[in-house]
Amino acid sequence: MHALRRWWHDTAGGLPATFWYLWAGLLINRAGAFAMLFLSLYLTDVRGASESLAGTVVGAYGAGGAAGVLLGGVLADRWGRRATLLAAHLATVGLMVALAFSQHLLLIAVLSALIGVVHSMPSPAFVAAIVDVVPAERRSRAFNLQFWAFNLGMAVASLLAGVLAEASFTALFLVDAGATLTAAAVIGWKVPETLRLAARPTTTASGPTPASVRTRRPGLHTALTDRTFLVFVGLTFVLAVLTMQTSTIMPLAMRADGLGPSAYGVVVALGGALIVVGQLFVPRLIDRHRKDVVLAVSTALLALGFGVLAVADDLAVYLGAAVVWTVGSMLAAPPNAQINADLAPPLLRARYQSVFYLTFPAAAFVAPTLGGVSLQHLGDRHWLIVAGLGLLAALGHLLAGPPRERHVAALRRNATPVTTTERVPAP
Repeated sequence: MHALRRWWHDTAGGLPATFWYLWAGLLINRAGAFAMLFLSLYLTDVRGASESLAGTVVGAYGAGGAAGVLLGGVLADRWGRRATLLAAHLATVGLMVALAFSQHLLLIAVLSALIGVVHSMPSPAFVAAIVDVVPAERRSRAFNLQFWAFNLGMAVASLLAGVLAEASFTALFLVDAGATLTAAAVIGWKVPETLRLAARPTTTASGPTPASVRTRRPGLHTALTDRTFLVFVGLTFVLAVLTMQTSTIMPLAMRADGLGPSAYGVVVALGGALIVVGQLFVPRLIDRHRKDVVLAVSTALLALGFGVLAVADDLAVYLGAAVVWTVGSMLAAPPNAQINADLAPPLLRARYQSVFYLTFPAAAFVAPTLGGVSLQHLGDRHWLIVAGLGLLAALGHLLAGPPRERHVAALRRNATPVTTTERVPAP
């Protein structure tokens, strides 16, 4: 019993109530965000669209997502985290209902692009709000729980989507809208505005903050010109490209090895199950280690897992490789988010988050575009290139870590102290 209590303390103890309401909103949101998973099938099977047209509409959704990340970051720093979350969720509800009853392909394409925008807007606001309310020493476990909730929600969404799509695509869109409305209700009822916690003017380590500094409003360009931050974003981009192999290039490699869609489904399901079961044990493994070392190890594991595919020719090898790269992804999630939070000035937290999150749509474009050409012309040697890229990124983390930590320490010395009156439950 004592061991269980200790594990719970190390995994989820000492987190404020607002975090748990944000976590619940994220879980409900992701568990209900399943309609767009079946958008291409809906377009081809129900609306009679060609495969190329369906791909264009899905691409419009993705392009909207890239724009929504930046918009969400700017609005979360200007309007506030709560206001941005509510606006994005409520807009999603209206657009999803409209999509459920739309019949014209042009209108469906426009609605899909707009849904892409509002689906991506909450990401920077969610993370910025977590950083606002969770003390620095507890953020690793908070981000670990966030990653776990995201993947648990996606697993639930995948199961529900298949059942609802078999019954009715209209019901698919409407249930998605209902889940989003529920998440908005949780946020509106229990999550206060947290931006004020980051914006309180006090004194810095060198004395009172000058009026010129207090009134200055740095913008998105600050994140885009922060070299230390951009090096970290670049390394995260490599991590994202590696991770994207599972959904873009690996299915093609498995087909070439004579393995069908069901085998691919087993590999993906194994990864999801490992995250849902094992992610809660990650904090105890990594909390005593330097973040750059953890990221180097996790990236090296991803490189190793995908490198094994160069000699894979049956399902057992793919499953073994999936275990390796999934463990790498699990270890990377908390320090990745924590470093991103550490590098962001308090007044620009959401903007920094938005630039960070751009790595994922960028990787979603680069991984299949270059990976398909690489696999076609190089065959299994493609996986050796992927492994080499991962090992270079692991080395990059080790080299960038110490100067980044010095940069973070300087930011903390010069930062405006942020305090919160929210009561933190006792461990």
